[in-house]
Amino acid sequence: MLFNSIDFAIFLPIVFVLYWFIFQRNLKLQNLLIVIASYVFYGWWDWRFLSLILFSTLVDYFVGLSLGKEERNGRRKLLLWISICVNLGFLGFFKYYNFFVENFTVAYSFFGNPIKADLLHIILPVGISFYTFQTLSYTIDVYRRKLTPTKDFISFAAFVSFFPQLVAGPIERATNLLPQFYKKRTFNYDLAADGMRQILWGLVMKMVIADNCAYFVNIIFENSEHYNGSTLFLGGVLFAFQIYGDFAGYSNIAIGTSKLFGFNLMQNFAFPYFSRDIAEFWRRWHISLSTWFRDYLYIPLGGSRGSTGFQIRNIFIIFIVSGFWHGANWTFIVWGALNAVYFLPLLLLKRNRNHLDIVAKGRYLPDWRSVVSIGLTFFITVIAWVFFRAENIGHAFAYISGIFSESLFDLPDIRNFHQFVLILVLISFFIAAEWFGREGKFATDGLKSKPRLVRWGSYMFLVFLIGMYMQTEETPFIYFQF
Repeated sequence: MLFNSIDFAIFLPIVFVLYWFIFQRNLKLQNLLIVIASYVFYGWWDWRFLSLILFSTLVDYFVGLSLGKEERNGRRKLLLWISICVNLGFLGFFKYYNFFVENFTVAYSFFGNPIKADLLHIILPVGISFYTFQTLSYTIDVYRRKLTPTKDFISFAAFVSFFPQLVAGPIERATNLLPQFYKKRTFNYDLAADGMRQILWGLVMKMVIADNCAYFVNIIFENSEHYNGSTLFLGGVLFAFQIYGDFAGYSNIAIGTSKLFGFNLMQNFAFPYFSRDIAEFWRRWHISLSTWFRDYLYIPLGGSRGSTGFQIRNIFIIFIVSGFWHGANWTFIVWGALNAVYFLPLLLLKRNRNHLDIVAKGRYLPDWRSVVSIGLTFFITVIAWVFFRAENIGHAFAYISGIFSESLFDLPDIRNFHQFVLILVLISFFIAAEWFGREGKFATDGLKSKPRLVRWGSYMFLVFLIGMYMQTEETPFIYFQF
């Protein structure tokens, strides 16, 4: 079920009414309703894959209970590896099997022994990368004795399948989300109003910005050989706004929806395109995944300790694995490696933690150094996004080669000028809203302290934007494929 669909517009109020008006006095029934609603939400897409979620839930629930009773280190490690192998086994089978078989076939044939291998014709279960990492965080934290294993199966099942963030995050830690299912929840008007504000802004990001950018992005990327350098660069810039509007829009809707039910999820995006270097960008982009890899991979590898060579190795591992997490394609691996290359100078010069605060905090405008830094960071990010969007490595290199050609200084070849001007106006409004709202959790967060007339006038304007510029067809979120 898509957040931007009629189905969800009907589904959400029904669950909300049942949750707060029918089951409000019984915490267990509220949690059971969340489990049922989450399975309906996911099964709306394909009910057959519900068995995967249920199986992962059962495995990690019983592994957690066993870890709680077991004191012998050898047995504890065995239990942890059972959970890792089961969860990553499902992920590897559905997401990476064909990739490895294809590459093994190519490599074997390269040495003069052509072979033919059968590929699987299967659908990638939506959200498997997200809920796999979420449930793994539970087992790992119980193994590390940072979390007491739960005996409440319904709460645990609700934690694994919580529908607002089930298919595209934020990837919640068990230490943050699971305890919230144990506590009695009472309706909080301010929290719910905040959630509605965040949902509205998320819909603007997705339906007004991302979907309208997608129109030009698809045309330019799918016909890149026919366009000059300036148009190709423009395509990269529009894709940067498309993927941000799409993914951060989803996160805002997910976090806002959770607030309607009394839950607080972690912030997943913090105005990443105002970053002054790539290290700051990665502290602000897909925060739940970045911190997951930091806590469960980077730090166990040694993090920033040890020799310089050791640190460089860890940086490349973390970025390449992060790229591979996004998809079984060499384009994602190169995208991850390229970001590691971007990060390297900051690591070697020990400047990777220079910008921890939001830019121009307490001021309306940034200084010129910040403007230049933001521009350069955005530029290299756009180049990296080309790999993320391209069909394959050859396409990505041809696209970038086309950008850095003499035609980069020609006028862009735009064939629907009226719509292009419109998207420029919408993006300009979007950047302004993000800039003036950058000290909040999301762009319109600050509206809660404005006079009622300003607040409601802004809501009406955002609803007007959605009504005027939304696509007539439902468009899936990009990160559903991951």
